Amino acid sequence: MNTSRLILVLVIATLWSSCARVPISGRRQMRLLPEGLLTEMAAANYQGFMDEHTVVPASDLRTQMVARTGENISVAVVDYLRETGKAKRVHDFEWEFQLVESEQVNAWAMPGGKIAIYTGILDLTRDEDGLAVVMSHEIAHAVARHGNERMSQQLMLMVGAVSLDVALREKPQLTREIFMLAYGVGGTLGTLAYSRQHEYEADALGMTFMAMAGYDPSHAISFWERMLEYSGGAQIPEFLSTHPSNEARINAAREYLPEAMTYYQENEPATR
Repeated sequence: MNTSRLILVLVIATLWSSCARVPISGRRQMRLLPEGLLTEMAAANYQGFMDEHTVVPASDLRTQMVARTGENISVAVVDYLRETGKAKRVHDFEWEFQLVESEQVNAWAMPGGKIAIYTGILDLTRDEDGLAVVMSHEIAHAVARHGNERMSQQLMLMVGAVSLDVALREKPQLTREIFMLAYGVGGTLGTLAYSRQHEYEADALGMTFMAMAGYDPSHAISFWERMLEYSGGAQIPEFLSTHPSNEARINAAREYLPEAMTYYQENEPATR
C-alpha cells in the first residue's frame, strides 16, 4: 500500500472512530476533540465566568427555582441514558446550575453539565414550566455535545490542524476565546452562530427531556412564541442572536409535540 493511500485509510479510520450517535435523534455526529479535556476547560472557564459576574445567591427564590428545575431535568436525563445503555455520554458530568444577574436575555451550557441562566430571560420564561424549556434546551446541547462539533470546526479554521492540547500550549488565549465562542458565551471574538441542525435538535431533545422530568412539553411552543414576539423589536436578545428564529422553528416544535408527549405521559408531573 503506497503512502498516500495509507494516509487516506488512517484518516478515514480516525474520522469513523470519532463518530457517535446523538441519543434519541440518532444523528451521527463528528467529534474530533477529547471530551475529557473539554470538560476540564469547562470547569475552569465556568468558574472564571462566575467569578467575574454577579451570581444570584442561593437564598433567592429565583435561584432555588433554577436549581430545582435543573436537578429535575438532569436526573431524568441521566436515568434515561442509564436505562438505555448510554450513560457513558454523561459519566463525567458534574452538573451546575447558576443564575447570573444580567439584563441580557440569554442562557448557555458548557461541557460537563455547566449551565448558566441570566436573570434577563426570566421575564420571558414567566414560571417554572417556561424555565424548564430553556434549561432542557441547554441541557440538550450539553448532552448532545454540540459544542465539540462547533469547536472542532472553529479550531480547524482559526488555529489549523493541531490537537487541542497543542493549541492550548501554543495559543492559550485564542483557544480559550474559541472555546467560549463555541459554547455561546461570547468574548472578544464575538459570538458563533449555532447551526440550524443543532438548534432544531436541541429543541426536540429539550422537549423530550423536560417531558421526562414531568414538565408539559407544550410549554415549549408558547415560550418560543413569546421569544419571537419579544425579538420583533429593534434589539434581538442574545439568546436568539445566534439561533434560528422563525416560524419554521415553532412549526417543527408543533410537529414534534406528539412524540414528546409520549414521554410526558409516562412520567408524573414535576413537583412544584
